[in-house]
This record gives sequence, structure tokens and C-alpha cells, in this order.
Amino acid sequence: MAPQVVDETAQRLPARRGPDEVPSAVPAARVPAPTAPEPDPGRIDAELLIRASVLLADAALTAKRSGAELTGAVFSWRFGLEALRRPGWALGTAVSCAQALTGSAGLGFGANGGLVGELLRMAGNMTYRRPAKVAMAVDAFALRIKAAAIDHPNLDAPAARRLTDAMVAGNRLEAARAMLALVELLGVTRALTTISPVIMELMALLGMLDENPVNDDFSWVTLAGGVPTTDPVLGLPSSVLKFLNPGPGRAERIEPDPILAKVLATSRNDIVSYVNDIGALGNHGLVLLRRVECTDGAVRYVLLLPGTSFALLSNSTPQDLIGAFDGLLRTDTTYTRAAKKLLRRAGVPAGSDLMIVGHSLGGITAMNLASDVEVSATYRVSHVIAIGSPIDGKRPADHTTQVISLVNKHDVIPGLDGRGPASPHDIPASWVELAWLDDSYDYPLSHAPQAYSDALRGGFTPYRDQVNKLITEYDGEVVGNQPYMLRDK
Repeated sequence: MAPQVVDETAQRLPARRGPDEVPSAVPAARVPAPTAPEPDPGRIDAELLIRASVLLADAALTAKRSGAELTGAVFSWRFGLEALRRPGWALGTAVSCAQALTGSAGLGFGANGGLVGELLRMAGNMTYRRPAKVAMAVDAFALRIKAAAIDHPNLDAPAARRLTDAMVAGNRLEAARAMLALVELLGVTRALTTISPVIMELMALLGMLDENPVNDDFSWVTLAGGVPTTDPVLGLPSSVLKFLNPGPGRAERIEPDPILAKVLATSRNDIVSYVNDIGALGNHGLVLLRRVECTDGAVRYVLLLPGTSFALLSNSTPQDLIGAFDGLLRTDTTYTRAAKKLLRRAGVPAGSDLMIVGHSLGGITAMNLASDVEVSATYRVSHVIAIGSPIDGKRPADHTTQVISLVNKHDVIPGLDGRGPASPHDIPASWVELAWLDDSYDYPLSHAPQAYSDALRGGFTPYRDQVNKLITEYDGEVVGNQPYMLRDK
């Protein structure tokens, strides 16, 4: 994700921060600009690469639309009817359209859309035809990867570059060999961390350049900056997850164990405290509802949502891998249904202020709850704080909800929403996104709540202060800490 700090009162900081740059808690005072140093002729500007990738992506999407419109026109019933009246004209028009659709000087086998167009597109995929739209899309992804390598030099190392070059060339066998060599050289976790800044681009290239004709949507949605609703390998739609994760959700009050009770006894309205509380809850189904008597006399509520358990693909709680994929692609999930039942069972009064803080899948679920019209109509979701979560494609139902996203740029997970370090697509101006590079390089260490807590307590305390300033209305006395166990059913 692009390291930037955005809110409604502060100016946007530079779109990309170097790994050694120290963050500032407040905007710097205006001073006379120093004399600009002579540009390094050997250094490539990442912003120029991103702009070029945007132009290529726009051209690719335009060529795709043009191919669909041309295919639809040629195979429409109106054209057939006109051909009966003017066969000579129809023949000449059909030949010209075929040349435009298939010629190397035209769209280069760019037929798509409709029954006939999709059949032709599938035939082109299976015969390894690379139309103009695909060539431009591949070049756009290649530029994004090159831009990411400027801020992430490990991507430009020979072993990593061998992998990315093979993916851009569509050589899956060489890509597999390169990935195995990278793993042998660095180990699984370090290899995954190395390619994590461009993981979505690599998956999009995989879907676009293989012979499978039904997984291309993933690539085109990623190119356009959306959140893919299909998987990049088989092209299975997100609706399949609905059947794999059908639980109605259930919430049961439980008593905290001694370790959790000790952590909660020192909790306060502080982002580091919230992250530590989430870490103490674990990822086996526990969540926490907090009741706060605030300094202004109001009673407010905080909902803490932990992330995914990676032990099993599916378990009896919403915090499993199936739930994670479901939450990324959809909003009505078992986790959200269970959390809504928790709020009702706890008797949170309608109209109450509610802040939702979540890590990983918990952050995704926090945004899913905020985007739920029923939740937003029942409570005032004042804040959503997502920690290491891919939420950039989601939007709260209430435009006044303050969204705060915390991102460790070594963390693989936040980039799964399609907006990585080299993505040209941005977040809403009202959001606050704080991103950094710390010492927790390897995934999954870089994704752990403790890594985020350590960063905010260490070299990135200005970010901690900035978040705490945004949530001061929740300052007060904690009068209730109630853990709940969430179940699928």
C-alpha cells in the first residue's frame, strides 16, 4: 500500500515514503525551499512509471471495450437483418470488422462480450493469442512491478527479478523454477515477503496469460483497481464462498481467563492498548465488547475483532481461512452475522456511538459491519480502525465514519485488496492511512499484532499520537469488558 497519511485537516504527505525516513507527528512549518539537487540520470522515477502504467491500463481497458462493442455489432440481429437487404455492404463491413478484431494492426484477436465474443475470446486464450488489450495490460503490470522495485530493492535482486520477468513473459515453467530457486535461497517466509509488494500483480499476470479462459476477470478487475470477485487460478466466483461459509453466526458470553483478565485490567483508550488487547484475545473465536463512560458524560462502546486462525481451512468459528476469503470478497459473512447478534444480545442501545477495531480479518469485518446499512442505521459507527487489513475496496455506509488503516509495508495481507505499493489507485480523502517499514521483515511476523504494537510504541510513536488524537471522544473510564465466543452456528 502506498505509504501516505491522509485526513480531513492535514495536507497529504508524499505518496511514497522511503524506508529510512522518520515520520512527523504534525505537518512541518513552511521554510524556504532549498536548492534542488541535480537529478540522478540513472535513477528511474517511480511516479513516472506509475503514470505510464495508468495510461497503458486505460488503453487496455478501452481496447477491451472496443472489442466487445465491435463484436456485439457484427453479431447482432440488426446487422443480420441489414445483411439481407444489402449483402454487398454487409460482406465488406464484416471483412473490415474481422480485420480490425484479428489483425496485428488492429485489436489483435480482441473479440469478447456476448456468447459469440466470449467463445472467440476463449478460443484465443487456449491458442495463446495475445491481443492488443492483453499486451498493454501486461506492460502496465510490468511497469507497476518496476515501480515497486524502486522502494523495495529486494524485488530487483537477480533471483526475484528472474521470477517477475518470467511472469511478465507468461512463462509459467520458468516462473515455477524461479520461485523454487527463490525459496531455496531465502526460505519460504522471506521469499513470500520479498514478492509481497507485487503479489496482486503477479497473480493478475498468471490469470491473464494462462490458457484458462474463465479466470481473466480477476486480472482485469485488478488492472482497473477494483477488488476481484473471482480467484486467479480457477476463476471461481465469490458466490462459491457463500456455500462454504453459510453459518448464521452465534455469540456466547464467556468469562475471561486469568491472562486475558490481567491484560484487560490495564486497557485504556490508546491504539497500542487496543492492539495488545486483540493479541491477547487470540484467534480462536474470542471478541470483546467494551463499555466506556466517557469524559463528556456519554456512554460509548468499542468492539475488538481479532483476525484469522491459519491452523485449518475451516473450523467452528468465523475466524478461519474460508471466513477470511469470504470477508474480503463479500460483506454479509458469518463473522458479521455473529457480531451483529453480539451487539443485540449485549443490549447496546440504538443510537449508541460505536468504534470497531480489528486486526487482519477483524479489520475486514469491521469495515463490513460499517458498510452494513442495518448496523449504520441502528448505531453511530464513529470509527473503524483496521490493522493490517485489506480494506481499500470497501466503503462505510455512513460517510461520517472515520476510517483509519494501519499498514506495515512488509505485511503481505493488506495488499490483497489489489492496492499495493505500486498501485495507481487511491483511497478516499477522508480516510487516514498510516504505513511504515519496520524491522519485522518476514511474514507472518510482520503481520502479527505484536509487530504493529512494537512499531507504534517504538519508532512510529507519532502515528500512535495521531490515531489517539482522532479517538479522544472515547477517553474515559472503562466500566465493562465482556468477551464473547463467536461460533459459525
